Amino acid sequence: MKLFLLCLLQSMLLALGQIFLKMSTHSIGAFGWNWSYFKSILLNGPLFLFGLSFGSAGLLWLWIIKHYPLSQAYPLNSLSYIFGLLGAILLLGEKVSVWGWIGVCLIIGGCMLVSMK
Repeated sequence: MKLFLLCLLQSMLLALGQIFLKMSTHSIGAFGWNWSYFKSILLNGPLFLFGLSFGSAGLLWLWIIKHYPLSQAYPLNSLSYIFGLLGAILLLGEKVSVWGWIGVCLIIGGCMLVSMK
């Protein structure tokens, strides 16, 4: 159960990082070898939060795989797909098809099977 909760948190951080990365693309202009382009990247708040989320997820992942079998922990990473989908709906206003929801149900079922002892 502890492994599941840790992977749940790690997956949330991964998905949140992806959402911040998507948000950051809205305020970055077209690529150019000029100061204004690089300044828009350096001063981009969502891009900073992306790095913070991914960095935290990476550190947590290091701890998880040090203390738990990879064969149990790695499949639970697929929870990040679910959180990514939910974040896309709630924070980005995206729509999800019926097939997307069926995929979510299959991922949840697989995670439940993997986390059973």
